[in-house]
Amino acid sequence: MADNARAKRLADLIREVVAQKLQRGIKDPRLGSHVTITDTRVTGDLREATVFYTVYGDDEERQAAAAGLESAKGILRSEVGRAAGVKFTPTLTFVADALPDTARTIEDLLDKARQSDAKVREASAGAKYAGEADPYRKPEDDGEPDSAAETDGDTSE
Repeated sequence: MADNARAKRLADLIREVVAQKLQRGIKDPRLGSHVTITDTRVTGDLREATVFYTVYGDDEERQAAAAGLESAKGILRSEVGRAAGVKFTPTLTFVADALPDTARTIEDLLDKARQSDAKVREASAGAKYAGEADPYRKPEDDGEPDSAAETDGDTSE
């Protein structure tokens, strides 16, 4: 089993080689400049590599890019094998990265929270506190004398 540093180096190499080959070497119109390689992970035995990618466009372009990557898998694997110089070239699996969708969902939730905060801020703009400035009761304000003062002075009934 290979060490993690070697797997990391191979994953970085695979990401660079696949990105360069997609940009310059493959003439498939489905794999235009809108496909971006975001991450690559290699198993510990260096036999399988998962390549994460994003496609900027609608669902139709994403499906076309997925089909284009599947058809170019053999060319990309041979290019990785040529660049890596390892005994066994890892098999490539392409997975659409969910990071942009997750980021978009988080941004939508943050926008809703900002709008809710703005509504609360507007509602409380001219508001005053419900009580007085000092909301705590004090014994001399109640109108009742202190119980210790009552017992000290008058005991003769």
